[in-house]
Amino acid sequence: MGKKLELVLYTRPTCSDCQDAKAYLAEHGIPYEHKNVEGQPGLEEEMKAISGAKIVPVFAFYKKGLFGKKLAHEFIGFERNRDEIVSLLDGNA
Repeated sequence: MGKKLELVLYTRPTCSDCQDAKAYLAEHGIPYEHKNVEGQPGLEEEMKAISGAKIVPVFAFYKKGLFGKKLAHEFIGFERNRDEIVSLLDGNA
């Protein structure tokens, strides 16, 4: 990804949609911060604060600014939000 947005991806190892998302990002050389919430109550609460749910995967896109990072977009699920996610990733190159 480019300098405009940073991606944090919340996943669980048993989630097939999560594995598809990670494969897509790897295949396209898209950098992201990965957070595995399995057995991590603190990370799960962090994810819930962002998305309002405990459903994975969660894509959290942050804008970087003078005063730190600010959440710009969040999506729950890869396949059902694929077009919007890919559009954000493509526009961020």
